[in-house]
Amino acid sequence: MKPVVTAAEMRALDRATIDDVGIPAFTLMETAGRGVAEVAMQTISWSRTDRVAVVCGPGNNGGDGFVAARVLLGHDIDACAYLTVPRDKIKGDASAHLAILERAGGIVRMADTPERLDTVRDEIEHAALVIDAVFGIGLERTIEGHFAEVIATINRARERLALDIPSGLHTDTGRTLGVAVDAQRTVTMAALKPALAGAPGFARAGQIDVIDIGVPPGVLATQGVCAGLVEDRDVASWLPKIAAMDHKGTRGHVLVIGGMPGMRGAGRLASIAALRAGAGLVTLASADDPTADDSVMTRSISGDLGSVLERKAAILIGPGLGTSAEAQRWVDQVLACGVPAVLDADALRDPAAIAKAAGPIVITPHPGEAARLLGTTADAIEADRFAAARALAAKTRAVVVLKGARTIVCDGTLRDDFCSINPTGGPSLGTGGSGDVLAGAIAALLAQQLSPHDAARAAVFVHGRAGDNLANIHGERGVVSSDLPLAIAGALREIPRPA
Repeated sequence: MKPVVTAAEMRALDRATIDDVGIPAFTLMETAGRGVAEVAMQTISWSRTDRVAVVCGPGNNGGDGFVAARVLLGHDIDACAYLTVPRDKIKGDASAHLAILERAGGIVRMADTPERLDTVRDEIEHAALVIDAVFGIGLERTIEGHFAEVIATINRARERLALDIPSGLHTDTGRTLGVAVDAQRTVTMAALKPALAGAPGFARAGQIDVIDIGVPPGVLATQGVCAGLVEDRDVASWLPKIAAMDHKGTRGHVLVIGGMPGMRGAGRLASIAALRAGAGLVTLASADDPTADDSVMTRSISGDLGSVLERKAAILIGPGLGTSAEAQRWVDQVLACGVPAVLDADALRDPAAIAKAAGPIVITPHPGEAARLLGTTADAIEADRFAAARALAAKTRAVVVLKGARTIVCDGTLRDDFCSINPTGGPSLGTGGSGDVLAGAIAALLAQQLSPHDAARAAVFVHGRAGDNLANIHGERGVVSSDLPLAIAGALREIPRPA
């Protein structure tokens, strides 16, 4: 998994590298700036008439920008630094690198007032590349006034490269603090940040390059991280191994409870997805003679679930379940039976009851459902998706799958607040029934004896990959949920399994 660090964690990494390893902060800044310059030179095809505008702020981010401008000049690229604050605001190592830039023949233009910004606005907007070195990690205040206009000027440029994080993003949540740079590419130092890996910030970061600035891997490991971005090799290690003697009994029997009259499609989609994700048997239990794919067994239920729960390896309840008193009673019976279960959609009602479940539970809320469970609003959930996932995990003691762009998985049974961020999927999954398919895939992997945490993370990744593959065929708006189960089977085949 690629490590993802908060602003505080990154500061601790820097401090450990400086104090414990002995690499000076001045050297870290030099290394960072050189890395940015190297990426900048890869970004566009340069001609002798091209100019680079490096727009620098008051902190270490600006210091990295001064180094980048100097290195670009050394490669005969016309780079100019634009200073957005008075010179006396530049302190420490950043000030030293500013002096070095000027002694090396670099040009520094002042853009520290609205009037001075007006005099250089055209130069910035018409540069072949603008490097955003205004604000780095740790920004908390809303950007307004002069700095808001600086960012607006950067955003009017043709090519935009952000240094460490697009200025204006909150590092730990990814929310926009008033205004933010829309970068086509971001060069970040040592490790990903939550704003770059998660939603909504990733949408402003473009292509991301993580560069080594000298933080030893051992320091990163000992400091600990808050989150990780899932990779193919992680999923390969989680997925069940295929054995020559596998049969339908060894691959587990999934019970899907849902697909009530008027909502039949949800139950059918979840059931077919469970089969395509490898479950040996799937039974769809619903009221009034449910109908399903020929490969799916069906049970008509009324009253208590009773024998329907027997000999099941995993249960999914919720897709097309409804909110009747009987439906809630079924949810209670599932929570009491001790079988690993996925709760989705209409089953997501009582976090206290989920926390007391007799067996392991995975819940799969979208932001609106998460808001209901936490007693807040969907906007509040989206403002800090990491905090929301952790709060839900703490409240339910379940594995939480907070759906949406860059779905987050947090295991409430571990109590360590670690969030797994899923990089796959996109707008193609924004269609009715997509969540039912995901829930079915999670249940299938539970039935194949994966831990709830691994089943959730693997299914989310494969579900997203299936959406990506379909988008390549049909376009982002041309995918329908009934396409997804078969695409999940294809996505599973793409992931190399360990020998």
